[in-house]
Amino acid sequence: MNNNGNEKSTLRMIILVATFGGLLYGYDTGVVNGALPYMSREDQLNLTSLTEGLVTSALLLGAAFGAVISGKLSDRYGRRTTLLYSAILFFITTLGCTFAPNAAVMITFRFLLGLAVGAASTIVPAYLAEVSPAERRGGIVTQNELMIVSGQLFAFTFNAIIGNTLGQYPNIWRFMLPIAAIPAVILFFGGLKLPESPRWLVAKGKREKALSVLEKMRTNDRAKTELHDIEMAINRESEIKKASFKDLKITWIRRLILIGIGIAVIQQITGANSIMYYGTEILKDSGLGTEAALIGNIANGIVSVLATFVGIWLLQRVGRRKMLMGGLIGITVTLILIGVSSLFLEGTTALPYVVLALTVTFLAFQQGAVSPVTWLMLSEIFPLRLRGMGMGITVFCLFTVNFLVGLTFPMLKGAIGLSSTFFIFAVLGVGALLFVKTWVPETKGMTLEQLEQKFRNYNKKKPKVLKKTEDVLNRNKESNNYL
Repeated sequence: MNNNGNEKSTLRMIILVATFGGLLYGYDTGVVNGALPYMSREDQLNLTSLTEGLVTSALLLGAAFGAVISGKLSDRYGRRTTLLYSAILFFITTLGCTFAPNAAVMITFRFLLGLAVGAASTIVPAYLAEVSPAERRGGIVTQNELMIVSGQLFAFTFNAIIGNTLGQYPNIWRFMLPIAAIPAVILFFGGLKLPESPRWLVAKGKREKALSVLEKMRTNDRAKTELHDIEMAINRESEIKKASFKDLKITWIRRLILIGIGIAVIQQITGANSIMYYGTEILKDSGLGTEAALIGNIANGIVSVLATFVGIWLLQRVGRRKMLMGGLIGITVTLILIGVSSLFLEGTTALPYVVLALTVTFLAFQQGAVSPVTWLMLSEIFPLRLRGMGMGITVFCLFTVNFLVGLTFPMLKGAIGLSSTFFIFAVLGVGALLFVKTWVPETKGMTLEQLEQKFRNYNKKKPKVLKKTEDVLNRNKESNNYL
């Protein structure tokens, strides 16, 4: 029987290396926050509000396509192999952005960098879900979200250090971008030691190899039991020969995809990433100088990391649906307060500090509840044969909405003002709440195979005898309550 310490050591290594994909995602999306004020100068890339939005959001558009492409590639070639290729793409495109001579080249390389971001955001949660024990899946998958916000915190911190020490140099933004090449190298060489997903191996008929991988992370008896469960799940899925858009004709699959798309969209429509991408610009507009805004923006990163720790803790104790509802309520109220304060405190010295306090509160709800649940549920609701395609479609929609928010935020802010922009996000937050209340099911405490069966059985008619028995029991219960 395997040593328990060895099992834990192998799993820890897998989690650490794989989540470097999340770290890269976080750094590459967060670094533009501090780089934009310098990049926009006339003697640099001379960005307008439109090209500023394009530089920021081109990565997100690329990520949308990267999510779809990588989902299919990971189903065909494996999670590990696809992750290795994404690490190479991270490295090359990071250098391309660093040496971009003009806005057009920058936008092009940011789009290509987005392909790697989309791949990492799709593959890493799915891979972690497939190697995790059922009782620890929530905490393990959510560690990728922790690495994403840690990457953003690193970006904000390095931006502030570089901006406040080298602010006199015109090309200062070129010192901020290439730091992301370091974790890309770590991801590649660390990824060479990662095992392939046991669920993917079983799907490809590599049973013995799958058992060998499981035995590195479980006791021998549990590895054999889990292998049996995986094989049973794959046998049940034999009616679906190959994951494709034709499968959307099946009612339960169509419903599942729509729920996944909804979960992905609601994470973005409240404008969380407008703060992560334009936090420095928001604080500057509120009254702070560039260097002070860079320092103030670090608070957003710190709170995001701390809130994610809280989110990981809550996921072990609170239902996914309840966390999502609570987070969205907090976000919507905070958005309203940002809009009101921006409207009534405009021009005062208090405004930048009030806005900073409220954006920190917003991110506490977002990263402590909404984001962890989003990525966890997307990684666990799709059955094996559909997981690559399902994650690809839903993450494509997530990044498409993210792209639209990133592109339009600077233009909206310039056209209708900060307060009206956040009021729009608040209205969308109400819509997100209604969707979760109506459509999103609870998934906590169930294996991936049990979740699949739950969705397959949704809305199936119960046998008449069982239905009559339930009716009698319900009537008796009502009588007893009345008495």
